[in-house]
Amino acid sequence: MYQHVQQSPFHFLLYLLSAFMFVFAWQIRDDAAPSIVVILVAVVLLILTLSFQTLTVSDQEGVYLDVRYGPLNLFGTRIAYEDITAVETGKTSLIDGWGIHFIPFRGWTINLWGFECAKISRGSKVIRIGTDDSKNLVEFLKMRMEQVTGSSARVES
Repeated sequence: MYQHVQQSPFHFLLYLLSAFMFVFAWQIRDDAAPSIVVILVAVVLLILTLSFQTLTVSDQEGVYLDVRYGPLNLFGTRIAYEDITAVETGKTSLIDGWGIHFIPFRGWTINLWGFECAKISRGSKVIRIGTDDSKNLVEFLKMRMEQVTGSSARVES
């Protein structure tokens, strides 16, 4: 069983920004339209902050790898172990960014913070899972791939 939770250091700043927006909306409450817009933006920012505060990577039932942002689990993906053809530790670059991104010719990136990642190949498709525990994740995926296929999986390092 594998489970690792990575936390972003940015969420405190985003909570603070939301609080300032609510205070600002209160100060301009006599002007209804701008006040409502500021409140709506603050609520959206608060929801996104709750959605992207942590990144949890976990084994689910020995069948797939579950990658979820949280604590409000609105965004994430599942990767079936049987679909993985190769795995290696890697680094994301600034072009990959943080969050959920697709870059042509590079594939998908799911990242919260930092540049370490597990690069997972599913045939010709690549997905980079950002984590501060990339070596353990790659070793775990190697073990799961061997269990699923019943043979030695192709693992790069």
